[in-house]
Amino acid sequence: MTNASEPVRIYVYYAGPAKSRFDRDYYVDAHLPIVMEAWVKYGLTSVRAFFPPEDAAGTLAICECLFRDENAVEAAFSSPEAPGVMADVARFTDLAPKQVRALPLGGA
Repeated sequence: MTNASEPVRIYVYYAGPAKSRFDRDYYVDAHLPIVMEAWVKYGLTSVRAFFPPEDAAGTLAICECLFRDENAVEAAFSSPEAPGVMADVARFTDLAPKQVRALPLGGA
């Protein structure tokens, strides 16, 4: 269980065949700034992209979104700007984004 006031990491990933259309340059130079501009006012504090080798099938790209807290995540994904962020996906890929939340594994 996470504390509602702790930072929250959301990973958005794109998975598919190695030959899937994914414009890395557009993603980094245009889409991620769109995401940041749309959601910074709701508590998004950073976005970073990670890419495996281009010839690998499976995960083609991962974006780490760091939000101030749980309320920031809820506010961003339910904001009036969210549909515009999602509509921009078609500019760089035909793959559907998948979102997952990172949680500590716990233990001592």
